[in-house]
Amino acid sequence: MDALMLTCGTGGGHNTACAAVAEAMAARGHAVTTLNPYTLKNDQVAEVIDKAYILLAQKAPNAFGAAYKLGDVYRKLPFPSPVYQLNRQMEPVLERYMEQRRFDAVVTTHLFPAEILTSMKRRGSSVPRTYFIATDYACIPFTEETDLDRYIIPAKELTEEFVGRGIDRSRIRPLGIPVRRQFTGKEDRASIRERLGMDPGKKMILVAGGSIGAGHIQQVVGILLDRYESSAQIVVICGSNRELEEHMRASFGGRCAVLGFTDQMADYMKACDLYLSKPGGLSSTEAAVVGTALVHITPIPGCETSNMHFFAENGMSLAVNSPEHELIDACDRLLEESAREKMIAAQRRVIPADAATAICELLEEEYEQNKTSG
Repeated sequence: MDALMLTCGTGGGHNTACAAVAEAMAARGHAVTTLNPYTLKNDQVAEVIDKAYILLAQKAPNAFGAAYKLGDVYRKLPFPSPVYQLNRQMEPVLERYMEQRRFDAVVTTHLFPAEILTSMKRRGSSVPRTYFIATDYACIPFTEETDLDRYIIPAKELTEEFVGRGIDRSRIRPLGIPVRRQFTGKEDRASIRERLGMDPGKKMILVAGGSIGAGHIQQVVGILLDRYESSAQIVVICGSNRELEEHMRASFGGRCAVLGFTDQMADYMKACDLYLSKPGGLSSTEAAVVGTALVHITPIPGCETSNMHFFAENGMSLAVNSPEHELIDACDRLLEESAREKMIAAQRRVIPADAATAICELLEEEYEQNKTSG
């Protein structure tokens, strides 16, 4: 099978989920091409879109939340959204590219390419089977105006929400959010800690703000150090946010470990006793697949708020809306072994353990069916 994977860099989760499926497809012998479709126009267009999103999420999360709420209101109107109208401008560019390659399937982990593919289909372009992978625990605004063959959603508990928004039930497959293979493998915690240079005799608290280093990390780390500095080792991962990394080193250097971007995130999750993170869909799924006690902090308003509610309501995390008043109580609870075990059991019950493989199997099954029927 020759598959095209479409993504955008508006937050790291879309790219990471895309990479997880591409990794699994390649391991099963399929040809995979990964593309940000906006680079077909030019690299500057793609960069502007990605940077605008990241800057808004980092510097003005409330404005980001207001835009998300506006989208939720706009989706009730009986005509296509501005998002659809803008993305349909990319249709001729992507169509020319796909005509040159003749892919067997197209998979997207982002709404924008889904809108482009929808416009192509509605105009009568020849498009192979299309698959949308939702990377948040909600049916985000304008998903319902897309027209793809399959909608892969994070959990079966969300099926009615997607149906209620207008997605055909027969197209929905609750296979989960795909994560990279390094998160699915099991390994002894002591061995991982030794490899990372961590003290095997101390509790370990991991703090991260996602790939873009968003959230009130400085406040959170200060509260943690005041309470746990002598009893636990605290590791802070700032992602690609260099400004945050430098600020954290200046404020807390010597009192905790401060890292920037790391390709060992799976190891740090497996090594920790407690993981504090903003509720990104991908990072939350990674934590659940690893099986680690999770505290959600400072969500970017919008889909991350939905992610936090879904996890908390299903016993898979504790939600902290006010670090100053709620953080220590949440951490104290989850530093107890019995509470951690209960939470991890809930994660295993709700979150599919290997979505990337399940998605590959779906693509393979439907590819073979199409060959037979064709």
